[in-house]
Amino acid sequence: MILRLFRMWVRVAVVAAVVVSAMNRTCSIATADDQTVITTAFEPVAGNPVFVSAPGKWDTKIRERGWILKEDSGWKLWYTGYNPDQQPPMMNLGLATSQDGITWTRSPENPIVSDYWVEDMMVVKHDGEYSMFAESAEENSQLLKSKDGIHWDRKGVFDVRLVNGQPISAGPIGTPTAFFEDGVWNLFYERRDAGIWLARSTDMKIWTNVSDEPLILPGPKDFDSLMIAMNQVIRVGDHYIAVMHGTGTPMKPRLWCTYLATSPDLVHWTKDPRGPLFPINENKSSGQLVQDGKFWRLYTMHDKVDLHVPIVTH
Repeated sequence: MILRLFRMWVRVAVVAAVVVSAMNRTCSIATADDQTVITTAFEPVAGNPVFVSAPGKWDTKIRERGWILKEDSGWKLWYTGYNPDQQPPMMNLGLATSQDGITWTRSPENPIVSDYWVEDMMVVKHDGEYSMFAESAEENSQLLKSKDGIHWDRKGVFDVRLVNGQPISAGPIGTPTAFFEDGVWNLFYERRDAGIWLARSTDMKIWTNVSDEPLILPGPKDFDSLMIAMNQVIRVGDHYIAVMHGTGTPMKPRLWCTYLATSPDLVHWTKDPRGPLFPINENKSSGQLVQDGKFWRLYTMHDKVDLHVPIVTH
């Protein structure tokens, strides 16, 4: 037991030292308000992963996108957990907190949502309220709201309309990714991982497509030639940056990779010519950029949480 605790302490100390070292070095890239984050290269910290599943518990497995927010009171991580031995399976919502974004403590109230399916979620905090955009069991997407990030009220599935106001065709609305700006909610979504669409709303009740054709398609490079999804949108300077993932692997289990895309207007997108930020065989997906107050960190979250920090160039 003493040896195991010592090893755990060493692991945490090493991870923290690597992150602090990266923060303290003089660096001309990836600052919190620097548009050149699009050209930044990231490296994993020693001691990854920083958060893992709990075998034998309700979160024996961690699935797809989770979400991290850094707030004045600390860091929050929402994640989807499930136990494959439970049939039929149920995707439950969990919460973990941290003071540094490295060492995480599960909430004693976990799972914080267990009576309905919550998967592949992201969170926007606006006007003191948390809005969660998540997939549901019906291969659709749903809105949840909360005042404290623990107790969630399910508002229902998204009503997405074509440009002409008619409902979109039946089928999945997946990986919902929201971005709020100038009084307008922007909802990016995928359908069967075959493209990225954008719908907008001012009341979060009816969402209308900007275009009935997808804004981003798979390919033309092999790394995302078959399936894609958008995990996050941020604004840096006068451009928008999306964290994407995709696969070109035809057979399961597929290998997914993380890459970036940029846009001047949220509608016209250009994929980063560098392609994947990490080797495809590392199978890192569901990425998210998080400001730590000085630099951008990049977390990947399926099926564990790995932390990456900027590679410094002078």
